[in-house]
Amino acid sequence: MDALRRIYEKYKPDLISVAKAMLNDAAAVEDVLHDVFVRFASRAGRFRLNGSLKGYLAICVANHARNLNRGNRRNGHETLIAAKTESSDRSEPSRTADSIERRRIVTRALAQLPQEQRQVVVLHMLSSMRFRQIAQQTGESVNTIQSRYRYGLAKLQSLLNGEVDL
Repeated sequence: MDALRRIYEKYKPDLISVAKAMLNDAAAVEDVLHDVFVRFASRAGRFRLNGSLKGYLAICVANHARNLNRGNRRNGHETLIAAKTESSDRSEPSRTADSIERRRIVTRALAQLPQEQRQVVVLHMLSSMRFRQIAQQTGESVNTIQSRYRYGLAKLQSLLNGEVDL
């Protein structure tokens, strides 16, 4: 259990970033992370890792979030992610406000991407996963992953239309 706790603490910030970027429900971020780690712990004895653990967990979080979004969309409960700031810089409130607003704008644009494109953009940009790693974990070709990334960025740029620098 100590090893699982260390893994959780080590990867939690990155995995929360992935979940926040993928989910259309801010309240579900911690639930997704919890579900992924419970499933991971239950399979610990039968688990074989092919690649990086961080990449594997990021894919699990992204997949779980994507499935949750699909279920919410079917049930009509789609909401946008609540923008939160993790900045503790209270000396410059205008900079903090700008950061919150930029995050809100990018989050809204990410929510408009097709799930497959959003997943690749989030995993590549926030989890620093290489296209080959994403392809390996998702079972897609590297060319498909690169195309999804390219189309996702193009759509993000179109949606943002100069509001935020990527």
